[in-house]
Amino acid sequence: MRRSFPIVSTLIVLLAASYFLIPLYATFQFSLQMVRGQWSFEAYRSVFNSDVFAATVTFSTIASLAAILVGVLIVVPTAYWVRLRLPRWRPVVEFVSLMPLIIPPVVLVFGYVRLFGSTSYLPLTLSNAGTNTLLVAGYVVLSLPYMYRAVDNGMAAIDIKTLTEAAEILGASRFRTIAAVIFPNVRSAIVSGAFLSFSISFGEFVIASLLNRPAFGPYLVQIGQDRAYEPAALAIMSFALIWACMVLMQLFAARKPGGRILPRLIRPSARSVTP
Repeated sequence: MRRSFPIVSTLIVLLAASYFLIPLYATFQFSLQMVRGQWSFEAYRSVFNSDVFAATVTFSTIASLAAILVGVLIVVPTAYWVRLRLPRWRPVVEFVSLMPLIIPPVVLVFGYVRLFGSTSYLPLTLSNAGTNTLLVAGYVVLSLPYMYRAVDNGMAAIDIKTLTEAAEILGASRFRTIAAVIFPNVRSAIVSGAFLSFSISFGEFVIASLLNRPAFGPYLVQIGQDRAYEPAALAIMSFALIWACMVLMQLFAARKPGGRILPRLIRPSARSVTP
């Protein structure tokens, strides 16, 4: 029996895709019109030749990677201990991990300034290193819902109790169990949460702007006030970076332990067995 073509579903998908792709194409076309009368990548060349662009991208990349590292070191042991020893506290921990989605970032950063300002016992805002520490802490808080959900889902797919008992029988300590047994088994989940965290932290504006940090988000807003074509080029580059993170996240999430990240294009031919 022949199946009819899903016309309604196809139209819904096309309409949903056009809602995102048409404005994106218009932005890309506008970014190519910096030279009057022709399309060129002059706006992209101008962005790449800017020293401020390189400095802000480097700063945001380092801050985002530091936030990912701190988030992993906090979330993985917490999710492991809650699932192993404190299952009744899971709803409470999940509620706390979702709090950054409820509390605006502006409230978070003003709380940092109030707690660690010039009149506090720990005046972190008086030095660049202290302010950078507050920025990384803010990125960790913002990415906490995504990192915790990804790691918790990864731990739900493995038998933590059996793995822990097997490691303890072999004489492993709790730290070694987490480092050598739990981490490798939830590696794909950690990578997925890391890419989501990087996508959120890299272009964050509110915390970086109020802490007066030379990050990519404030640079993008500032250049949007001063230039015409370069902001469109930066927007397309930001979308490309986020999509690349999503593709890598999907590849790592779908990869089996010990498997290849990319499938083989050419399968090796079977060897002929001679009698």
